[in-house]
Amino acid sequence: MATLDEELSQLEKDIRQLQIEYDTYFSGGRPRPPSDTEFRVQRNIKRLAELQGRLKYAERFRYNTIASRYAKYNEIWRQRLRKMESGHSAYSYSKTARDLEQKRLQESEQRQKMKKAVATRIALRDPKKDTEQVQALYKTMVEAKKTAGESADINFEQFSKFVRQKTDQLRKQMHCESVQYEVSVEGGHVKLKAKGV
Repeated sequence: MATLDEELSQLEKDIRQLQIEYDTYFSGGRPRPPSDTEFRVQRNIKRLAELQGRLKYAERFRYNTIASRYAKYNEIWRQRLRKMESGHSAYSYSKTARDLEQKRLQESEQRQKMKKAVATRIALRDPKKDTEQVQALYKTMVEAKKTAGESADINFEQFSKFVRQKTDQLRKQMHCESVQYEVSVEGGHVKLKAKGV
């Protein structure tokens, strides 16, 4: 037969186990509250309370500490169960965490797509002749705008005309042979940068 000291130690272990099981339940890891473990803890607390008159001072002090700790936890669990019964989700904290993680993953994927879009740098000497490169720049611009959530409704003819004019202007101003274009994303907005090379 277990000594009183061993019984008190077992009661402490059972309360810790009950706390873990309730935390698992409230975070959505188990379908029902831990009724079996709770019944066992309550039964042992009542049984030991009946022995109070025969306990030594140190044993009574230890028992009272354990019983008050259980009473505090029990009140917290009851409040959380009441919230659930009134319509609050048991998994609200874990659902919020999952939603945040999902949002972070989506933002990370979006940043990766933007980096790929920005990776395209195209140097143009004569946009009238380099039509394939102008088309590649146009496609990069459209993709980057879609990825950033901006309107990708860009007219190719107008875009091509703009590139021709900008290339001529920069070549004259900077006395360079060609102009390098780069699609970049700044503050969530897609920009087309040009510099003489």
